[in-house]
Amino acid sequence: MLSDDLRARDFGFPAHFVPGKDGTFELEAVIAERKTLLSRQKLLYRARLRVDDEKHEVRFSELLKESSKGLVGGVDFKVETTGLKGKERSGTIEEHSQYFGKRYDYRFDYAAVRRTVEEAARAEGYGFEVVLLERSV
Repeated sequence: MLSDDLRARDFGFPAHFVPGKDGTFELEAVIAERKTLLSRQKLLYRARLRVDDEKHEVRFSELLKESSKGLVGGVDFKVETTGLKGKERSGTIEEHSQYFGKRYDYRFDYAAVRRTVEEAARAEGYGFEVVLLERSV
């Protein structure tokens, strides 16, 4: 069954799709986080999908969210490369920074999760649709 396959699949970071109360599946992972005495910053990736076995369709939504609290200081260098094709946003986000004497580096390809889900859906004969709003899943 496609739902079980997606829940068991490895997306390259320590998160898996877990079933929600409303029949959807959600994957959530903190991509980068930095904590200091006076501040906290976090980059979160969330993907949500619904598998409709009757219509043989998968609806998918994803979100990249940055949040910070407290005093932020330091030298920051962040690069985001994106492309937009219809509703599908693809690209990578990469950061090299130094905050309060500590070095932070990360790189994340947020389109990889969507590509993996789409490949699994199409291999099982399901249609795949990207929706912009999570509540539309």
